[in-house]
Amino acid sequence: MYNVSVNGQKVLENATQTDLDFIRLDDNNYHILYGERSFMATLEKVDYFQKSFVFNINGGIYEVKVADRFDQTVNRLGLTAHASAKFKDVKAPMPGLVLEVMVEAGQKVQKGDTLLILEAMKMENVLKSPGDGVVKKVKVEKGAAVNKNQILLEME
Repeated sequence: MYNVSVNGQKVLENATQTDLDFIRLDDNNYHILYGERSFMATLEKVDYFQKSFVFNINGGIYEVKVADRFDQTVNRLGLTAHASAKFKDVKAPMPGLVLEVMVEAGQKVQKGDTLLILEAMKMENVLKSPGDGVVKKVKVEKGAAVNKNQILLEME
């Protein structure tokens, strides 16, 4: 079950994968069927840590956030504040190419700070800090090819 909000307003609650039909046309273009309506959408930006996606639909920009059952449980238990407390490593969510490293060893970061930009499937993916911390070691450099789950940054 998923909760989906668009531009901060909840549009689907306890939705299943059959409530929203999402068809990938190419690297960042999608055809979306919702109810009896059809939309053509271009994916502009992705934040996998926050499960946030920015789409251009008919010239309008829409930020879509998805909360799966685990996110819903964390929120229901009131553990959201602790979710960003400490994290150890930042890993690549998918294979790609490092376009830019925005931090350096010893730098303090806060939740939501941009850490690096990874290009995957011809899209730029901004990897943001999932919590507060200090960069212990940067394990990649600009131009490096990375594999899924490869450690990009070590944190302390």
